[in-house]
Amino acid sequence: MLKSLYSGVSGMKGFQTKLDVIGNNVANVNTVGFKKGRVMFQDIISQNMAGATAPSGERGGVNPKQIGLGVKIGSIDTVFTPGSPMTTNVGTDLTIDGDAFFIVSPEASGGANFLTRAGNFTRDASGDLVTSNGFYVMGVNEAGDSIPINIKSDDKSDMPFTSYSIDSNGYIYVVREDGASGKLAYDTATQEYYLNDTNDQTNNISLATAVVSNPGGLTKVGNTFFQVNGNSGPAVLSRIEDNKGGTINAGVLEMSNVDLTEEFTEMIVAQRGFQANARTITTSDSILEEVVNLKR
Repeated sequence: MLKSLYSGVSGMKGFQTKLDVIGNNVANVNTVGFKKGRVMFQDIISQNMAGATAPSGERGGVNPKQIGLGVKIGSIDTVFTPGSPMTTNVGTDLTIDGDAFFIVSPEASGGANFLTRAGNFTRDASGDLVTSNGFYVMGVNEAGDSIPINIKSDDKSDMPFTSYSIDSNGYIYVVREDGASGKLAYDTATQEYYLNDTNDQTNNISLATAVVSNPGGLTKVGNTFFQVNGNSGPAVLSRIEDNKGGTINAGVLEMSNVDLTEEFTEMIVAQRGFQANARTITTSDSILEEVVNLKR
């Protein structure tokens, strides 16, 4: 009789965890770049009451007799289906149509990189392209060097940039005060940003992106950031045209991939599953009470 009590407890704990994940999904229904979670269950080991026997010439086979001992959380997955696009017409609002991630870092040197699908970037007072938390949005040159993106002025001519735009491959097109236009570039020798209107692509900066072999293995670290680990595979910083990670769209944001209809349905399932397991416990308790009352 105690088996059903503990099975009911394990079921209640499992559905409570499922409801926690659903609640987090619903709370982030309007979070830019958020990826929903889901809970998958597994049964716990079963107690063997009798083993299986193979069929013989005189008697058929017999299946094993087993009693399950409850349920456990098999996995809590992060689902990386695309979110709905939302048009904002803001030049620094970016979305990736593909599997790649943007690379951001709390340091301009790019020491600790994080991955994100949230492209709601802004330009700060220094001209750096940053996230809403102040993390630097990293760029990359032809050699694969990590460079923070600064869209303020041409350091070689000492002229400010008056406008800019980002194309589908992540290159930044800038217009200088004198009307000259070209791609934003960075001279690693002199550490200067400048407008490049030549055919030499070596120093041109494009948005740094990365593709991982197992996105579901990434670790969530808050702020809609992800971090690589041993099961996600490495994240090699490169141009999006080189890693085949898709295309970049400016003026569009990728919203959360949470479907409220699905979440509310799963919420009902979790609620009823919790109630059913609670009923298992109360029923087992009633039967135990009858057993105790046999001796009066």
